[in-house]
Amino acid sequence: MYYASPYTTSSAPFQAWMRTGSKEEEVIALILESVQGERNDELFYDYLIKIAPAQKDKDIIAGIRDDERKHRKLFRSMYYYLTGQMPPQVSDQEEPLPSSYIEGIETALMGELKAFEKYRGIYLNIKPEFRNWMFEIMTDEMKHAAYYNYLYAKNK
Repeated sequence: MYYASPYTTSSAPFQAWMRTGSKEEEVIALILESVQGERNDELFYDYLIKIAPAQKDKDIIAGIRDDERKHRKLFRSMYYYLTGQMPPQVSDQEEPLPSSYIEGIETALMGELKAFEKYRGIYLNIKPEFRNWMFEIMTDEMKHAAYYNYLYAKNK
């Protein structure tokens, strides 16, 4: 990975641009929300892997889940650099489980598209130092949506 450990880099340069009631505080709140969202997605995708009807489906979803883990690490690093603190521990929130594999795929597809919209807002308001990370996350989300669209069509 090309992102640095939060324990090796000072966040002082990034804290200087934070102001009370600013867009930056909104971005930080969205980043913190995204840490939890990526964890929830990871757990949900673990469930989809268990109920997937074919090994190819399991492999695709496992790749997406692994990307979500990467995104969570990136968001945690961004949060640290922007605040000087590690984000609070997130709990493994119980998400409602789908009644079928297809329903789960639909939920995952819509979740990926909604995440992209939220991340676009972060991208447009975050310091340039983090735009490459956000671009990577956003393009992954679009790739995930395409994979879930494929799985939906294949299994419907």
